[in-house]
Amino acid sequence: MIRRDFILNTTLTAGAVLALGAGACAPGRELNSIGIQLFSLPKSLEKDLEGSLEMLSRMGYREVELYGPFPFSSESARARWERVTPALGFSGSGFFGRPILEFATLLKQYGLRATSSHIDLETLQTRMTEVGEAARTLGLDCMGISAIPEEKRNSLDDYRRMAEEFNIIGEKAKKEGFKFIYHNHGYGLQEVEGVIPFDLILERTDHGLVFFEMDIYWTSAGGADPIQYLRSYPGRYLAMHLKDMKESVTFSGDGGTSDQWIELFPYMTTVGNGVLDIRSIVQEAQKAGVKHFFVEQDTVQAPEIALKESIDFLKKL
Repeated sequence: MIRRDFILNTTLTAGAVLALGAGACAPGRELNSIGIQLFSLPKSLEKDLEGSLEMLSRMGYREVELYGPFPFSSESARARWERVTPALGFSGSGFFGRPILEFATLLKQYGLRATSSHIDLETLQTRMTEVGEAARTLGLDCMGISAIPEEKRNSLDDYRRMAEEFNIIGEKAKKEGFKFIYHNHGYGLQEVEGVIPFDLILERTDHGLVFFEMDIYWTSAGGADPIQYLRSYPGRYLAMHLKDMKESVTFSGDGGTSDQWIELFPYMTTVGNGVLDIRSIVQEAQKAGVKHFFVEQDTVQAPEIALKESIDFLKKL
């Protein structure tokens, strides 16, 4: 999920709030409601929202994951987004300029459901009432962050503090009627002083308040095994981002900086067209309780081709 605080390059930093569109499925059964992360086709959505939603529906997608910022997002999140949009080549996000009720009506018109969303940390901390209202209006099951801000994960103590903050946010989210999720972007998967930082968050957060979204690409890029994490932490993963890797590659460092993410963008490919064992990962995810499965191919070229290839593969699992 670049879904998240998206950083275009080492000089441009922006919090990209990506909303989860996911497919629900029962353990051991075929994927019958595959979702799409809308950051896969932002330019298309900005140019022709209705046409893009119709295309996704025609392909067979049934759920969408949103990305921000939203009209109710923190001022700093919206300011970061404005700074990078000229370089990104698009500015559409959230509800793409439509009132939330109109956007919800359009989704329904094309047989799509918004089931999750990415949003920045500060908005969750300071504007939970507005977040909850939006979640209920859209019918979101979950909402969370795509990455911990870099300045808040420089030490094990930072990770401990973030776990405590996640518990607080998770409790508030539960009161608002949605589940808080954390999408890991591949950092924190290597030992620091004998501890895996990501494991620390998994183990220090409340199982009933904090859930996780696995990105199989970034987990693999971080040197971890998606299947092993699913087996080790059943019930913790609520959602999953699906994309493939042309060849097996890992970060040049610890995966903690945007330049390392950008280095690996060229290795992304359509689901089923790479080296990741998609079938086994999805089967294990079903056993572990993953409810939402989203294709995510960040700002992919020719989405009308790539996104169809991905869902066609997943339909055959």
